[in-house]
Amino acid sequence: MIESPCIQVCVIDPASRLCTGCLRTLDEIAAWSAMPPETRRRIMAELPARKPRPG
Repeated sequence: MIESPCIQVCVIDPASRLCTGCLRTLDEIAAWSAMPPETRRRIMAELPARKPRPG
C-alpha cells in the first residue's frame, strides 16, 4: 500500500490551493500514486510547514 497523508477530508482551500485535510496541492494529489517513494516522503515531511498559522 502507498503511504499517504490523506485523512478523507478533501476540500481545496481557494486561497492557498491546498487540500485542507492533507495540505497537498491538486498536482501532488493527482500524481501521488506515480511518484517515487522518496518524493512522497519529502512532500510528507514538508506538509507540517504548510499548516496555516492562527491569527
